[in-house]
Amino acid sequence: MISREQVQKVAHLARLELTPEEEEKFTSQLNGILDYFEQLSELDVSDVPPTTRAIDVSNVNRPDTLKPYEAREALLDNAPDRDGDFFKVPKIVTGD
Repeated sequence: MISREQVQKVAHLARLELTPEEEEKFTSQLNGILDYFEQLSELDVSDVPPTTRAIDVSNVNRPDTLKPYEAREALLDNAPDRDGDFFKVPKIVTGD
């Protein structure tokens, strides 16, 4: 069971200002959710395979094709520093 004080603490941590009516409502709702989880924990799911989705879904991917960027010079012109056709960046790897 969740107490009203616990709801107040979570609301404080989440920077929420709840009215006393909202605190009572959320306490009741959260206790209802926890009661439902207790009911679910009584089920025997030993023969149920783990799943990530309730329905079978797969991504549709397009083929990865290389296409040159037509405005390459405009892109390089926006670089803070460049060296020919490359972006020039500070060295961050040392030999130590």
